[in-house]
Amino acid sequence: MNTSEITRIDKKHVWHPFTPLQGVPVPPIVTHGKGLSLFTADGREIMDLVSSWWVNIHGHANQELADALYKQATTLEHVIFAGFTHEPAVDLTQKVLSLMPKSHQRVFYTDNGSTAIEVGLKGALQYWVNKGENKKKIVAIEGAYHGDTFGAMSVGGRNGFNDAFSSLLFDVDFIPFPSQKAEWEALRKLETYFETGEIAAFIYEPLVQGASGMRMYSEEWLEKALQLAKKYQVLCFADEVFTGFGRTGRPMASDYMQTKPDIVALSKAITGGMMPMGATSFDAEVVKAFEISDPSKMLMHGHSYTANPLTCAVAVKSFGMFMADACQEKVELITGLHQKFVKKIANHKQVAEARSRGTIMAIELKTDKETSYFNSIRDKIYQYFLSRNMLMRPLGNVFYLVPPYVIEAAQLEKVYKEIEAFLDTLE
Repeated sequence: MNTSEITRIDKKHVWHPFTPLQGVPVPPIVTHGKGLSLFTADGREIMDLVSSWWVNIHGHANQELADALYKQATTLEHVIFAGFTHEPAVDLTQKVLSLMPKSHQRVFYTDNGSTAIEVGLKGALQYWVNKGENKKKIVAIEGAYHGDTFGAMSVGGRNGFNDAFSSLLFDVDFIPFPSQKAEWEALRKLETYFETGEIAAFIYEPLVQGASGMRMYSEEWLEKALQLAKKYQVLCFADEVFTGFGRTGRPMASDYMQTKPDIVALSKAITGGMMPMGATSFDAEVVKAFEISDPSKMLMHGHSYTANPLTCAVAVKSFGMFMADACQEKVELITGLHQKFVKKIANHKQVAEARSRGTIMAIELKTDKETSYFNSIRDKIYQYFLSRNMLMRPLGNVFYLVPPYVIEAAQLEKVYKEIEAFLDTLE
């Protein structure tokens, strides 16, 4: 198929995520990728600085991941996971649990972040049903994004992402985002909800709210919040879909806190971007409520592709690559370079705030409109960097870097210089 035919069919029949059906530029056709780079049909080499929606930590077309996929594909491509098991799933489970709190006992596999959240929510709510206790409400943080399925939308911020479905979402109690100025208010509100005795679980993106603008808050606040949850016997549910696998500088963002979550959702980087996968890990105390022979007490959830052997095999390989010294050293390198650059540009007159945590760096621009995903400067930022062969996908007036761990220091420095040049164009 030639490029004009691809473009014609795409424009007429393909529905792209988070993209209007009218009034947007023709998307570049990506023919292949390698390492940090995406290559297009018109001969461009584009630096993928957002890890293709935060998943691709080992770079594109990684040979080790491809070999693991091929080997598994010639052995067992899929098998129903209800009533059967296989080595890749068992191997991966051991590896996932090695990153979880020591009290965690079981992992449930799905196929993306939203479904990993759904499993966690259902598990948390049914836990109390199985125990015969009337706890049916969830507490979440304002501005959260946990996915696009109905349960995940319900515990996310009520905004343009889900306005069309607002009347169908279940009720959730929200606390203010714990910015430095709102920490006490958020904690007070949280305890007020906990005191009702009706709260089943507290769901949170640990330390960084991703889609709402890479908003960051302190581990000290989260530690206090988790301690309150434990005090009032509320389950703690960490959405590590984005923050897991080194994004905050440690394997899991929850590693920064002494008090650990009862439930953890994973996805995105779990397979290094090679295959789609979600996983939800549960504490032994939660699992205990399901260890009953009565079928009515089991977790009624499943997917056709649960624990797909291909996906599990790739995730096992990706885990080993992530835990290797070379990858961990690169995480440290990116973390340090981000911190240095943030300090350099923090006082630029066009910057409202520059912030970083681990491999995540975000720059919030001053504009005459409020900070929002729908801030119109987004298009200007996106096109500026794409015209310079750098893929960034701004969250409104916030643009950010979450690069693959294969990026080199010289490449990062090149990006930083281009960011400075962009900021100067706004003066």
